[in-house]
Amino acid sequence: MNPRLRMGALALACMSAWTATGRAQDFSLHGYLDGRLVVAPAERSWVEGGLGKTRYGGGGTALRFGGAALVGTAQLTPSLLALAGAQLQDGDRAGVDLLEAYLRWRPASTTPWRGSVQVGAFFPPVSLENDSIGWTSPWTITPSAINSWIGEELRATGAEARIERRGEVARWELRGALFQRNEPAGNLLAIRGWSLSDLTYGLGSRLREPDAYVRDDGDMPPMRYDPFRDIGHAWGNYVQLDWRARGWGRLSLMHYDNHADPQQWVPYEGGHRLYAWRTRFWSLGATAETGPVTWIAQAMDGDTVIEPVPDLVFTTRYRAAYLLAGWNRGAWRPALRWDHFSTRELPVAPGVHEGEHGNAVTAALNWRPHPWLRFTLEALHIDSTRTVRADYGLPTHTRGTQVQLSARLFY
Repeated sequence: MNPRLRMGALALACMSAWTATGRAQDFSLHGYLDGRLVVAPAERSWVEGGLGKTRYGGGGTALRFGGAALVGTAQLTPSLLALAGAQLQDGDRAGVDLLEAYLRWRPASTTPWRGSVQVGAFFPPVSLENDSIGWTSPWTITPSAINSWIGEELRATGAEARIERRGEVARWELRGALFQRNEPAGNLLAIRGWSLSDLTYGLGSRLREPDAYVRDDGDMPPMRYDPFRDIGHAWGNYVQLDWRARGWGRLSLMHYDNHADPQQWVPYEGGHRLYAWRTRFWSLGATAETGPVTWIAQAMDGDTVIEPVPDLVFTTRYRAAYLLAGWNRGAWRPALRWDHFSTRELPVAPGVHEGEHGNAVTAALNWRPHPWLRFTLEALHIDSTRTVRADYGLPTHTRGTQVQLSARLFY
C-alpha cells in the first residue's frame, strides 16, 4: 500500500476503532468528490513540469477529476479531539495524501480565559479563505496565490499552544507553535515563482520542479522533492495574534520562521542536493461583512535564503496580497478576487531586476441547490512577467485564462 495512503487510513481507522469501543463521545466523517470541465490555457502547467501558473495547461477542453477528500474528527473525551484529513488528487503523481492529523486538548473553562494545545501535523493558521472540507475555499475553486503556496510547501509537524480571552463583544487569541520537517519550504517559490492552483500537497508528496530549469542544470526531468522533510533538525516557530468582534470582523497578524540552516542539505533524486531554505514572512489579514457581502483581504511579505557554499548567499524576496468579495445570496454565492504577487532575486548587478511580478483576477459563481451538491463556474486570468524566462527563449510577459465548471458532491 502507498505509504501516504497507509498513514491516512491508519489515522482514520484508529478514530473509528476508538468510536467502536464506545470511548469517543462523538465521531464524524465529512468529504467531497469533485469532477469538472476545464478549458485550459495554452502554456503547459507547472504541475506537468512547464512554466504555466495554473493547475491545468496545454490548451484544449477536457473533463477532469478535480479531487476527493475525507476528514474524520473524534471527540475522544470532553477535552480531547482527534482529527485526520486525507485527499486524492490527479496531479503530476496521483495518489492519496495525508493532509493533516493531530490531537487537540482543550479543557472546559468557566472564565473568559481558555487555553488549548494541539500536537501532530497541521497547516499553519495563515489562511483566511480556505476553511472548508479538505482545506478548500467555499468561495472559489482556485485559492489565492498566498494560499496556493501554503498548500504546496507549508505544513507544521510539532505542537501549538493557544490562549483565548473571550469578552462580550470581542475575542482575543494568541497562538504559538514549534515545528520541524519543513526546511525545504521556499524552494519552489524561489525556483518557479508564485502559482494559482487548488492542488494541496500532503505529507510524503513530491513537488515537481520546472523541466526547463532541470535540463539547464544538466539533469533529466522530471525532478521532484518532498517539501515536508527534515534537513538539519531545525525547530521553526510561528506566532499569531487574532482579534474577532461581532459586527466588525476579524484581524490577524502572524510571523513565521522555519529557522532552517541554509547550508544544510540531503541527497535526493539520484544524489542531487536538496537544500534547506531559511523561510520567513509576516502575514496580515482581515475579514468583514457589509450586508450580504463578505470581504477577505490578506498581505504577505517575506524572504527565503539558501547558502549552497559558505558566504555565497542567494535570497528571494517575495510579496503577495489579495482582496476577495463574496455575496451571500442563499443558494447562489458569487465571488470576485484580485491578486498581486512578486518576487525579487538577490544579489544582482546594480540596476538589474531578477524576479517576477503579476496580477490575477478570479470570478466565480457558486450554486448550491442541495446541501450535498455544489456547482461552481470559475474564470481565472493571470497576467505576469518573469525575467528568467528570457534565458530559455521564452517571452518574459505572459497572459493566460483558465475556465472551470465544477460539480462537487459533499458527504
